[in-house]
Amino acid sequence: MASSPTPSTDKPVEQAASGQPARRSLIDPTSLMRIKSLLLRAKVVVEGFFSGLHRSPFHGFSVEFSEYREYSPGDDPRYLDWHLYARSDRYHIKRFEDETNLRVHLLVDLSQSMSYGSATYSKAEYARTIAATLAYFLYRQRDAVGLFTFTEQVDQYLPARYRTGHLQRLIAGLETATSGTGTDLDNPLEHVASVLHKRGLVILVSDLLTPIELLSSRLSYLTSRGHEVVVMRILDPEEVNFTFQSPAMFEDVETSRDLYVDPQGVREKYLQRFEEHETQVKNICAELGIEFCRFTTDQSLELTLFDFVNSRLQRGKGAGSRRVSRNPGQASGSPR
Repeated sequence: MASSPTPSTDKPVEQAASGQPARRSLIDPTSLMRIKSLLLRAKVVVEGFFSGLHRSPFHGFSVEFSEYREYSPGDDPRYLDWHLYARSDRYHIKRFEDETNLRVHLLVDLSQSMSYGSATYSKAEYARTIAATLAYFLYRQRDAVGLFTFTEQVDQYLPARYRTGHLQRLIAGLETATSGTGTDLDNPLEHVASVLHKRGLVILVSDLLTPIELLSSRLSYLTSRGHEVVVMRILDPEEVNFTFQSPAMFEDVETSRDLYVDPQGVREKYLQRFEEHETQVKNICAELGIEFCRFTTDQSLELTLFDFVNSRLQRGKGAGSRRVSRNPGQASGSPR
């Protein structure tokens, strides 16, 4: 319905020692989506992400997140890694299997509304790529990763595991998953809550274009069972900004109903209702202790991964911990 957005020129994930941001090119999502293999896309994003961190002054950022944690008073000094201390001049404790293994389930919305895209790819393709990137990243951390794909119901379920071949099965599941019709978070979230008995991290990837009434109760199904929940809202830039100019026939992607619309006449009301809906979503998440992030499909996936990892570090270390900064002025996936 609209022309493709200008390719992203986002630059930085690093910060120079002087406090000024260093500059480096991020991966343009339009170019990334031209890679047919979903696994290769995920590898490109994750390797680019780690490469940026290793070139930054925050040495040990990725290491701390994967196989080590910083020494704290009271830790057994027998488990200090002296080789890492010699390289970094910082004390780290080796993390053991029971410390490193996190149980994560990715919930990916592939309803019909996710098929929209003003670029050469849809929200669903972007969501698949985010899920694949997170799965690949978490698998590298030796975390157990599972997958739910859903439309009006759960269409596919792979339990969280960390074993040989599981990542390939999960990526294959994302590649073969098909888009459905309407959006219904009610039944899928209820089903997920009934299936997941062990506590873990649940990441919901969806445009959340669904009535708000039942969202609170369905998300509370998960939090009441002890799961930590992250909501990643995926939107097309045109949905956020509604920059359409000329009157045209618009199609409701979930009902296939055509409607003649003059954008100039409805833009203000659309943006108002859109903001009201998102405010309600944010309030629900805040009340339930759920982390909410919003991403648009023209945003580099390195930044989505950066925000996710930075958030995990903040939660793990407390409010007084170091926060790695992005370049000033860059749109963030953090709660607004």
